[in-house]
Amino acid sequence: MEPSQPPQEPQPPRQGWPAPGPSGPMGPQAGSPYNPGPYGPYAPYGPGAGPGAGPYGTPAPTTNGLAIASLVSGIVCCLPPLGLIFGLIALPQIRKRNQTGKGLAVAGIVLSSISCLLMVVGLATGGFGEAWKGFKEGMDEAARSKSAFSLRKGECFAVDGTLESSTTDVEIVDCAKPHDGEVVGGFKVTGFDAWPGEDAIDRLAEERCAEISSAYAMDNWAIPEHVWDYYYIPSRQSWRTGDRTVTCALAVDDGEPLKGSLRADATTLDADQLHYLQNINRVENAVFEEPDEDAGEDFAANKAWAARVHTSIVQASKGLKSHQWPGASAKPVAELVKELDAAAGKWDELGTSADADAYWETYDPAFDALPEDLGADARAALGLAPPTEDGESA
Repeated sequence: MEPSQPPQEPQPPRQGWPAPGPSGPMGPQAGSPYNPGPYGPYAPYGPGAGPGAGPYGTPAPTTNGLAIASLVSGIVCCLPPLGLIFGLIALPQIRKRNQTGKGLAVAGIVLSSISCLLMVVGLATGGFGEAWKGFKEGMDEAARSKSAFSLRKGECFAVDGTLESSTTDVEIVDCAKPHDGEVVGGFKVTGFDAWPGEDAIDRLAEERCAEISSAYAMDNWAIPEHVWDYYYIPSRQSWRTGDRTVTCALAVDDGEPLKGSLRADATTLDADQLHYLQNINRVENAVFEEPDEDAGEDFAANKAWAARVHTSIVQASKGLKSHQWPGASAKPVAELVKELDAAAGKWDELGTSADADAYWETYDPAFDALPEDLGADARAALGLAPPTEDGESA
């Protein structure tokens, strides 16, 4: 249903035409009760026509712009002198131009005068400096306080209380200062139209965050023993608002806070360090994936794992041989390659065991053949110092 049309206002007649009346196509003639005078009841010009009605109409008084500026500047505490000047200039302009806004100008002058007085007192007593310092500290603290889901890669953070997956508020801190964790990256959860449940996201986060952590902190030996992979996942409530972000971090489980960044990737390593870790980490990561069940419980899984370790050793040896190692690092790297080649044979034998008994016979010799330190001398020559005895970073 369309809206009804509003009643039309009567329009003044054209000059020289009689006003419309109740009889005849043109209405009564001039001088009749319905149309007194030659122009009817509507005056085309003159003050009665209202502002802008004709060339002789009287315009409505305007508000002085400086008066408005004076009031605004007086309200804004950081501009009191400007508000005072605007107000003093506006008052004589208002009188000369017959404008409105005197009250605005006076209010601006009063507020600006009070603000100027307070500023002078604050500067004289030092209170202004303390107030500014407090304001700045408050802004800094607000900038450091973030949701755990808004953390960015490379940021270090402290948590007020226990570090848990349900934590939402954290404080950004300098990585050189004590902190609880360091963000290694994150990812978006995809493939679910509805809330999949925490267990499903946990499984996904555990796998993906381990990969992200390995790529961020490639120097495994520089990671303290009490540091583990952590992650923050969306809650059921935040999922409804479109939150799909999982934030991955390396954080302390228990013990001393972290101090210093754990980042060791292409942004912090030189080409030689990066190439060394890329190859050695193949072996470390493969060994770390040993099945929870032993060969007597799941022989097939253990045999497959041993075969993967053998492959990683062969790939690491090949990668180290393909690189030109600088100066003092060439000799220890070459010695490490010899040890890896010898260990590869034992792990090949372990990965091709006929049964669980044969597997157990080869298990210890395979581990003994693999250098436990995986090239401590080579690491030192490349500036990748091993961890100290207590597990802390060197």
